[in-house]
Amino acid sequence: MNPNIQDRTFHFAEKILDAYFLLREGNHFRLADQLVGAGTSIGANVEEAQAAHSKADFISKMVIANKEARESRYWLRLLDRKKLLEDYSDMNFLKSEIEEIILVINAIIKKSRQNLNSL
Repeated sequence: MNPNIQDRTFHFAEKILDAYFLLREGNHFRLADQLVGAGTSIGANVEEAQAAHSKADFISKMVIANKEARESRYWLRLLDRKKLLEDYSDMNFLKSEIEEIILVINAIIKKSRQNLNSL
């Protein structure tokens, strides 16, 4: 079964929290804060979108989730090095999953915009 975007972004956030704690153990507090902020915000915005009061509001929340996902990808690329997260056991998962999340959110936004324009 293919998990829905809410489940995927929640699971991604759980793994981001694990990475956050590892970064903090290495005294990389600012980087840890940047990663956890962006990485957990994706799912929060996807969740907010589920209670949108209009299709336009839904799209807006998903666009924010997309931006946070892209920022998360940036931080993961930056942190994938020695002394940071290169040896983190879930790093490959995070890097591949963020690519998938971005693709899924982009598809949701595109479909939602098409549906909005066809009204």
